[in-house]
Order: sequence, then structure tokens, then C-alpha cells
Amino acid sequence: MTDWKSKAEPGQYTISDFRFEDGRRLEVTLAYHTLGSLDPGAGNAVMLLHGTTGSGRQFLEPSMADFLFGSGQPLDVSRFFVILPDAIGHGGSSRPSDGLGPDFPRYGYGDIVEGQYRLLAQGLGIERLRLLLGTSMGGMQTWMWGERHPDTARALMAIASLPERITGRNLLWRRMLIHLIESDPGYAGGRYADQPAGVGHAMALFQLMVGSPRQMASDLRSVDATDTQVDRTEAQARSGEDANDVIWEFEASRDYDPAPDLRAIRAPLMAVNFADDELNPAELGGLERAIAEVPRGRGTTLPAGPKSRGHQTLHVAEIWRDHVAELLAQTETAAA
Repeated sequence: MTDWKSKAEPGQYTISDFRFEDGRRLEVTLAYHTLGSLDPGAGNAVMLLHGTTGSGRQFLEPSMADFLFGSGQPLDVSRFFVILPDAIGHGGSSRPSDGLGPDFPRYGYGDIVEGQYRLLAQGLGIERLRLLLGTSMGGMQTWMWGERHPDTARALMAIASLPERITGRNLLWRRMLIHLIESDPGYAGGRYADQPAGVGHAMALFQLMVGSPRQMASDLRSVDATDTQVDRTEAQARSGEDANDVIWEFEASRDYDPAPDLRAIRAPLMAVNFADDELNPAELGGLERAIAEVPRGRGTTLPAGPKSRGHQTLHVAEIWRDHVAELLAQTETAAA
């Protein structure tokens, strides 16, 4: 089995005077990892965008990397140069927990996309991508990329996302998650000495929302088993997350609404969602409405199966890798 984390090359790019969309300016460092070798003549650069609370390293887990980057796989790193950026506010990139705490700019998805674009164009000197692929939050940002930088990627793939303003239940649970942290006296307005208990409660709610009802019905068959999972999730959150980072990560979606400009997406775009994804309910028809507006767009909702995990099926690349290969094959002539 390949140790993808040891094979990935880390890097950093610092923007000395990054202007956030709210007008604030700050020196921002963007962290990333790469796999493979860049061949500008071949146009082999691929960039993958991660989800909320994650980092580019999520793609280095075996359930992702083995089925995407290995020999003969769609993004075989002997052929492709793979870029895995950490979004602003996530991973090794600049974020509130670096020192500014609650004084860190309240970034939005527009700021994240701008940071990714500047890393690509200025930091790495790459003008064109063979493929831009994002999962969850990264999928949402893929729609934005198609609108804001229509000539940068030759193909776009958005996984487990919808290109519409966040409303209803999706908005409700995000606000509940933030309130769980902010209402905790230990949060102290973001100037806490120790992680407040609320960050654990918030991440337990997050796990509930992104999990698979089918899988939870199998795993959580008693009060003891369920309490054990809650305790484990909350303990992991308090040891591995930062309360301000979490609030900023979830508040960042407030400016998200690519729906009005979907016709501006010129590159071929494939959207892949999952039938058991309760975060993006298939029964509301959002994907079908949206993809009809994209000139070269196609959408598919994959049925639930033994290996699917609700929204978290995005981490099971074995289920959706064939669609990556299909999109690359269908855009090969255009890429050449």
C-alpha cells in the first residue's frame, strides 16, 4: 500500500497584502501539497479542493488516493501533477488560531477562491488546469471557479454540492452549530484559554448531518454505543479543533450563491451527488434545476449502496472515480 502522505511534497505561498472582500488586508500564507511532476507542455496540472474543516491532505487518505492517484487510476501521478491546497482558514493556511483569534478577517468563499487562484497563477505559475475537482465545500467553490475564472480549467467536477444559496435545514444546522459554540460561557467572546465544550457539541452535530442514516442505523444500535460515539467525537474535537476556526469555517458560506451566473460557466462541468446525502437532498431537485443552466454541464445522482456513506461518500473515491475518468476522456480532444 502506498504511503501517500510521505510522497506528497509540502509547500507554502505567502501573499503579503491579501485584500479580503470586506476590505481588510492581511499577510496570508497558503499551504499546499503536490504529487507528481509538472509538465507545462502536456498541460497536466490538476487541483483538488477539500471540504469544510478539512485540508488538502484529506485526498491523501487511502480511500481517496489509492483510487485516484495510483497506477492506472484516473489521476495517476505518473501522468498528472496534482495540487492539494488548504483553503484560507483551514489546515496549514492562515486562520484565526494562528494568533489573531476573533480579530481574524471574516473570510467568505469568495476570499477562499481568490486565494486558490493566486496560489495557482502567481505561486505556482500555472495558467491552465487540466481538471479542477472539489468535494463538498470544494465542490461549491468549483461552481464559483467556473464563473469567476472561466478559462482556467479545461474541465470541472463538483462532488457532493449544489450551486445555490444555503437556506432551510442546511442553513439552520449551520447556525445551530455556531450558536453551540458562541453560547458556551467558556467561549468568552473568542478569547478563551482552553477549548470550550461547545466546540465538541458542534462537531457532534456536524457528524450527525454529514453521516449516512443507513450506516448509523447499523453502528448505533444501543444507548451505550451512541453515547460512546458522542463522547469520542467531542473529545476529538476539543483536542483537534479550534473554536474560532470552526465558527469562521462555517460562517464562510454566507456569501455563497452561484445560481444567478451559472450560464457564465464555459468549461465542461460534471456534477456528482449521492442519493443518501442528507446535506444535499436529492428529492428537492436542486441539481437538476442547476445543471440545466450550465451550457456544457451534466449531473448525476449516484444511488446508495453497501459502500456509500451519505455525504461522506465523497471520501469513498472508489464509488465516483469512474466519473473522473469519463470526464477526462470526454474532454481530451478539447484539452489537446
